[in-house]
Amino acid sequence: MVFAYDTEVALASAAALVNTVFLDPDPLADDPGLTLFLEQERFSGSRTHTAAERQAVQRLRTDLLQLWDSSEETLAQGINRLLASSQALPQLVRHDGWGWHLHCTPPDADLADRMATEAAMALADVVRAGELERLRICAAPDCSGVLIDLSRNRSRRYCGTGNCGNRENVRAYRRRLASNLLENQQPYGLP
Repeated sequence: MVFAYDTEVALASAAALVNTVFLDPDPLADDPGLTLFLEQERFSGSRTHTAAERQAVQRLRTDLLQLWDSSEETLAQGINRLLASSQALPQLVRHDGWGWHLHCTPPDADLADRMATEAAMALADVVRAGELERLRICAAPDCSGVLIDLSRNRSRRYCGTGNCGNRENVRAYRRRLASNLLENQQPYGLP
């Protein structure tokens, strides 16, 4: 494990949030879509179920996307901005089957503030550990999704938004197959 479990979960959730930008239709376009996303990512706390709440989450994902591939200094400034705007106040909590972990906002804080703080705290751990290279953009040429590489050997290259890894593996296989066919092709009339 590279980071604490709750940090890894928060980083994966932040990447999942950012990657909703690239999905069509946008899963955060309506309240049921946002609710499903929050359930999948196991976010807890209060909700207003308003358009303003949904728009705040959509702005957050855009902010996180801009920070994802930034320099260490820019990322640190963005983290500090997110923490300040959400009035973070770290507390040790235990709920819903999770062990002790940090929450930096009360459960009744605005959803976008809770999400921003969780992402900011996890990204702060990335910066503190000197592991910025684990924040990546998908290597597929037709994808701009983000990923967090939590593998031991730092080998993850593709996001999880659209089976990019599978598509690229199929493309590589077809290129190898075509290359082998061309190399082994005999001119006409020769055995």
